[in-house]
Amino acid sequence: MDPRSLIAERSKLVDASGIRKVFDLAQDLSSPINLSIGQPHFPVAEPVKAKAMEAIESNKNDYTVTQGIPELREEILEREKDISGVPHDSIMVTSGVSGGLLLALMSMVNDGDRVLVPDPYFVMYEQLTRLVGGEPVFVDTYPDFRITVDDLDFPEAREAKLLLLNSPSNPTGRVMPQDELRQVADWAEQNDVFVISDEIYRVFDYDDNFSSIASMTDQVLLLNGFSKCAAMTGWRVGYAIGPEPVIDEMTKLQQFSFVCAPSMAQYAAREALQLDYSSKVKAYQAKRDMVYRGLKDKFEVAKPEGAFYVFVRAPGDDGDAFVKKAIDRELLIIPGSVFSQKKSHFRISFAAEDETIKAGIEVLRSMV
Repeated sequence: MDPRSLIAERSKLVDASGIRKVFDLAQDLSSPINLSIGQPHFPVAEPVKAKAMEAIESNKNDYTVTQGIPELREEILEREKDISGVPHDSIMVTSGVSGGLLLALMSMVNDGDRVLVPDPYFVMYEQLTRLVGGEPVFVDTYPDFRITVDDLDFPEAREAKLLLLNSPSNPTGRVMPQDELRQVADWAEQNDVFVISDEIYRVFDYDDNFSSIASMTDQVLLLNGFSKCAAMTGWRVGYAIGPEPVIDEMTKLQQFSFVCAPSMAQYAAREALQLDYSSKVKAYQAKRDMVYRGLKDKFEVAKPEGAFYVFVRAPGDDGDAFVKKAIDRELLIIPGSVFSQKKSHFRISFAAEDETIKAGIEVLRSMV
């Protein structure tokens, strides 16, 4: 039997990661300038590590209940009620935000259901929507990367079942203003479109503009976690808060898939909830300013308001070609086509040491 005949049709709907393709191109580089990684460059805080080790030494290594340990869920819910204003009481701990997103789409999307995806978008949104049988409907937000009700004024949008929002955004760093967010929330309620709000970059809000759509509608599922704020990317702890029927269904599916988030990481996440991240945010704001100042006179670039990415227009509107040339100069950046139906841009991550950022800026400036 040809092993290729074993591959399910649903798997063929998902493309290999474009980010992985960049790494394949760069595998022979001796000392790359890496501005591609979408994770914090700072280590997990010592108190969080200590709590994880304490949990391991205390033999808290078994499966937890599927929806997560009660102490963590209670503390997260109390915090979210205060910060985001989410109206729901049903919460589960997920295996990262990506795990929560997969469970949410599996729970709510039937074959052929339309899912609104503002373009540019986090790479998983398109691929996971296709995997579960949904139809991604892309909402063009170029050139300023803001989504408004005017952008949603077309028949396919009004017929959609879900809207995926990511603010602050990967890859653009945009933060949705409160007034525009409220208009989108009203539009969603009027058109019976349910919102999934991915707020994983919420801590990295440099201009104090962040608002959560969870405070503006009850037709929302809030996703967040500890990968970005606490640098716990490999620990796989996220959470979902939403209507009880949705959370119940997601919990059921987690039972037969992820089983639970890693137990020791859940105990450590309680400590991560208590930390002050302001110094990290201030440092990343300075890195944001460094990148923006270094590129704005050579490239068309919108100043990011959050997250740790800059989405830059490539010369000739060919981000794919530009990234290949950058790799030839040992600079790793990501083509915008990974995050978009267009290929006009490229993404820089400034989650790196200052010297790495400065070296990357120098290479980029020399290329135009």
